[in-house]
Amino acid sequence: MSSRRSFWFWIYSTGGIGLLPGAPGTYASAVCAGLWRMLPPLSPFLSLAILGAMAVAGLLASEQAVRETGLKDPSVVVVDEWLGQGVALLAAPHSWLGAGLAFVFFRVFDILKPPPVGALERLPGGFGIMLDDLAAGLLAAACLRLYVHFMPG
Repeated sequence: MSSRRSFWFWIYSTGGIGLLPGAPGTYASAVCAGLWRMLPPLSPFLSLAILGAMAVAGLLASEQAVRETGLKDPSVVVVDEWLGQGVALLAAPHSWLGAGLAFVFFRVFDILKPPPVGALERLPGGFGIMLDDLAAGLLAAACLRLYVHFMPG
């Protein structure tokens, strides 16, 4: 990669988080969950609008990342973690516990890739990059809602 970063780089790496060594996807998810908790709650409509815009921008940026790096799923791409984590957070109570549970549920599904997550990851280009994390986020949200329902308080 050149020292001059593309416009798309800043989107797909979510401001450079994707360059952190070790586990950039985990770091991106943690930053997303922490930022969500520190900001005031948003309306469901605004949350969905932001996630929709993120999905479109992430898809376009992920396609560009594949072109720029020549890799099928470059580790520098972490906008997909932001999308999946954001979807998981939709089901979370707006608290540190809610953010933490959403983070754990999302990371488990993103790492283990149960069906259909693993199958979606095999799709080509940006679709595979983004859709597996979207599915992991949906599974995490469903589990979080069940947890909140059966473990009130």
